[in-house]
Amino acid sequence: MLKNGDFDLMQPQFDFYYRAQKNAELRSKFYWNHGGACFTEQMETFGLPVAGNYSFEHPDYIDKGVCFSGWIEYQWDTVLEFCLMMLDVQRFTGKDISESIPFIESCLVFFDEHYRYYSRNRTISEFDENGKYVFYPGTACETYKMTTNSVTTVGGLKVVLQRLLELPENYLVKANRKRWEEMLVRIPPITFREKKGKKVISPAARWERLYNHEMPQMYPVFPFGLYGLGKPDIDIAMNTWDVGYDRPNQKSCNLSWSQGVIFCARLGLTDEAKERVCFKLDDSKFRFPSFWGPGHDWSPDHNWGGSGSIGLQEMIMQTDNKKIIITPAWPKDWDAQFKLNAPYNTIVEAKVANGKVVELKVTPSERQKDVIIWGEKEIN
Repeated sequence: MLKNGDFDLMQPQFDFYYRAQKNAELRSKFYWNHGGACFTEQMETFGLPVAGNYSFEHPDYIDKGVCFSGWIEYQWDTVLEFCLMMLDVQRFTGKDISESIPFIESCLVFFDEHYRYYSRNRTISEFDENGKYVFYPGTACETYKMTTNSVTTVGGLKVVLQRLLELPENYLVKANRKRWEEMLVRIPPITFREKKGKKVISPAARWERLYNHEMPQMYPVFPFGLYGLGKPDIDIAMNTWDVGYDRPNQKSCNLSWSQGVIFCARLGLTDEAKERVCFKLDDSKFRFPSFWGPGHDWSPDHNWGGSGSIGLQEMIMQTDNKKIIITPAWPKDWDAQFKLNAPYNTIVEAKVANGKVVELKVTPSERQKDVIIWGEKEIN
């Protein structure tokens, strides 16, 4: 929706979270007696977990604030993606997002106070020997369970904190700015490991079991954008996609919300992105061509077309702050015309023919200096 310019259609989803914030804060207070909004994966319209996933027979020996579900126990990270989307709206449009700031800050308060609370109840210190958070117990998507320093938690918090602190001064009161600066310093680094002789991103520092088949070790590529074209250490991200999985279907699956097409586009893997996007956006074979599914869950599956559409967008245009990269993973035998939004109130219109960008219009025109046509100009 960002690149489409459908900013007004994003607002109802943000409103959903704003309305649920108070109950999410009450969850934190009731179960753990600390602050911040605790949002779980799969929740009701009023902000509490879906009852079946929380469990109608929640055992007494399990933390009462944790869903009794193998898939979504300790799954708090989803909201970080929505915090990032709220910040993206400001970067794309310049819109005043003052209404988002209390929400984003409350989500950050939860991670800060919750994991210090857990550490206090296990050890004599709230932090590790280096003064960093210990994000345990956690989860990396629904796959790596009982994690320490999940890459989705570490990556999500790092990016949201950085982006929040990059906002104009008027958005944050001085005391809060200082708190988020200190929190950012305490975020532990992403963990790496070796697979088949290659350095790869690890899904976490440690974990106890695998449960599903997402590939959270690619989340630093998307949605968090810590690795990508023109950025340092892209070889590590490439290695991660190549050999950094623990189950073959983490990489091979294209169904439903599987994000392989987006990862491939972000890494400039044109042939694989092409194959995957053709599968993603093929006729669903239902009466309505875009009623894909059932995939992992049901039909119609909006995640199927959503992840496919993002993949297609990323193949033809990527953005990184002020940089606009055209045709980073676009097949040379595909002609196209597109009109997409980029950050800083920018619209990019282009025509691609015979593997070349033959028409390009950037509005406002002064932003054309930030455009990089992939393969024709080096990224600085």
